[in-house]
Amino acid sequence: MFVGREEELGVFERLYRKGGFQMVVLYGRRRIGKTTLLDKFSEGKPTLYFTAQVQSAALNLRAFSRTVYQFFDLPVATGAFESWSDAFSFVVNRAKSVPKPILFVFDEFPYAAESDPSLPSTLQIAIDHEFKDTNLLLVLSGSNEGFMEGKVLGRKSPLYGRRTAQIKLQPFDYLDAARMMPAKSDEERIEYYATFGGTPYYLSQIDPDASFEENVELQFFNKAGLLYEEPMMLLRQELREPANYNSVMSAVAGGATSPKEIAESAGIEQNSIGKYLKTLEGLDLIERSVPFGDNPEKSRKSMYSVHDPFFAYWYRFVSRSVGAIESGAGHAVAQRTAFGEAFSAYVGKRFEAVCLQWLIRRNRQGSLPFLASSFGRWWGTDPAAHEQTDIDVIAADKPSKSILLGECKWRESFDETEALRKLEARASLVKGYDRHSFALFAKKPLGNVTKKKHASRDDLLLVSAADLFEDL
Repeated sequence: MFVGREEELGVFERLYRKGGFQMVVLYGRRRIGKTTLLDKFSEGKPTLYFTAQVQSAALNLRAFSRTVYQFFDLPVATGAFESWSDAFSFVVNRAKSVPKPILFVFDEFPYAAESDPSLPSTLQIAIDHEFKDTNLLLVLSGSNEGFMEGKVLGRKSPLYGRRTAQIKLQPFDYLDAARMMPAKSDEERIEYYATFGGTPYYLSQIDPDASFEENVELQFFNKAGLLYEEPMMLLRQELREPANYNSVMSAVAGGATSPKEIAESAGIEQNSIGKYLKTLEGLDLIERSVPFGDNPEKSRKSMYSVHDPFFAYWYRFVSRSVGAIESGAGHAVAQRTAFGEAFSAYVGKRFEAVCLQWLIRRNRQGSLPFLASSFGRWWGTDPAAHEQTDIDVIAADKPSKSILLGECKWRESFDETEALRKLEARASLVKGYDRHSFALFAKKPLGNVTKKKHASRDDLLLVSAADLFEDL
């Protein structure tokens, strides 16, 4: 099933129609859907598609040679090219005889470049002297984000400045994720998103005929489950010190929010923790947040948290029970820890992220009370109430001094009047805005009394879980 990715497909289609030589750098962590995206875009186009493997330079060149011969309808037994330079020259010369623009995908480029460090320079020379005169769209794709950002896009790379577009493929947001589970209820979609996240491959493992509990138990709490060891597999593939990164992830998931707390919990020297945090941020596994309005460079209130829902769930509910799961007690572990009050509280925090994504989507459509230019959340001291408090979601526009403050309630019921009163009372906590709007997000539809009481207001949004999916 192919869903979403409209923006990325639009970039590819625009460059393909433009003609001439174009080069797109596509990257993102494993399972994120790069190959599926390229397969979709390549439909109906002459496509030279090569995927490098973790093998010697000679074997990768030999495999590329076979792929080239097959594409141009030549005997595979012709023999391997002597060098990558010869291979690229051959592609350029043959491409001139193809009437339509050619899509040339070099997938997992890092594997080939790591086995032959001269490959980026060789490709750069080919681009500057040969490919530049072709009608060809070259896509360099890779899962090793550090390599793609440093050795392909980085200033010191021979390929620097050659790309005409770059796409870091991100996980789906909650709405695109929901499109992969059309038979589920709205509340279930949020629970699935909070658990499986937005990685398409993970979402594709959901059995539409099974219950949420059955799907989670099978994939997470079973030694044979696809997602049981997935986080550690990704860390081992992407990073040189997977054990230390695993410890950092565990510390953050366990509630450590500052570098000092994370270092102490993970058992890592404090003067070394920065590099681990920066790397995990680059992989979008954790995030550093500051209260809305604070300067990220100067704020002393910054907090680290697990950004990706799948990893947040795994480290919260699975990693601490690995011993029991390994001994065959996965079912008991899941029933005892994964579906009760702790899970509901966990979904409540992820519900805030979903509500923020809804605001961002609505803003693109011009459907908020104003056009917002920044988003976030706020936490700190309420001087009037003399207590610590927070504002779950915020959308704002500094030039017009407009701000929307939102409260998110993942509960079966709550005092709606009191929730709105408290939300409006916090309007003064974020300084610099004098035009205020509010949003109350709830798991269930808001009560008729609340709706009637506030029906005439144009500064208040009342949003239920069902409303979040009305664009499906």
